[in-house]
Amino acid sequence: MSFSIAFVAGVTPTKWTRIWAERRPEVPLEVFRTETNEQVSVLLDGRAEVSLVRLPIDENQLSVIGLYSEVPVVVAAKGHEIADADLVALADLADEHLLQDPDEVPAWRDMATEVRDGIRRALPVMKDMDEVMEQVAAGVGIIIVPHSIARLHGRKDVISRPVDGVPETQIALAWITADTSDDIEEFIGIVRGRSSASSRATVPEEAQEPGARPPRKPKKTDKAKAAAKALRVAAAQAKPAAKKKSESAPGRTRPTRNPRKRRS
Repeated sequence: MSFSIAFVAGVTPTKWTRIWAERRPEVPLEVFRTETNEQVSVLLDGRAEVSLVRLPIDENQLSVIGLYSEVPVVVAAKGHEIADADLVALADLADEHLLQDPDEVPAWRDMATEVRDGIRRALPVMKDMDEVMEQVAAGVGIIIVPHSIARLHGRKDVISRPVDGVPETQIALAWITADTSDDIEEFIGIVRGRSSASSRATVPEEAQEPGARPPRKPKKTDKAKAAAKALRVAAAQAKPAAKKKSESAPGRTRPTRNPRKRRS
């Protein structure tokens, strides 16, 4: 019996699958990449038990755990003026032609000149991201994508820069709630960094009070100090009280003469 994991383009699940192989060598993994439009359908049709997805998705019937954020970047031809910037303001891209559906980048759509003026031209036929990158390299337009996507499909004739003004995207782990199994619980623990010795009965972080710290475990030194203190208290209680000495008059006193001794 195997365990199937789907992941959307740009996600690298190698670290988690390696840990799984170390902890559960008796359960082989089936790991495969999905396109964005099927990152949830692979769960619904049973091809995968868990899916590493890029949000947002339709979460109906699903349990979803956020994992990390992705920085958005703009990708353009190598000679583009963004090469001179470390961080590109979204407003500086308002006059560009986006080689994507504008609804994929709402922040750009809402300020784009070609959208506002109704002069946006039809997109060329592009069957996959590699062909999109060919259009970018030819100077036809730009794209705004997560950094992981730009890196995955990078070429020497294109450049990318972080873009300010576009929300970060989120990578999450999703599975069908009703199908939660021990294997799924095990994988959840792995992506959350839980050690193999951790108990599944431990209260999850979501259930803890906001800002609350886990209870401090008593140290051996604490126990030893407490025992020593108890012994000191018991010894003090068992010791008889000492008689209080009367206080002497201040100053020095002379020795008293013997009245029976006569002076010569």
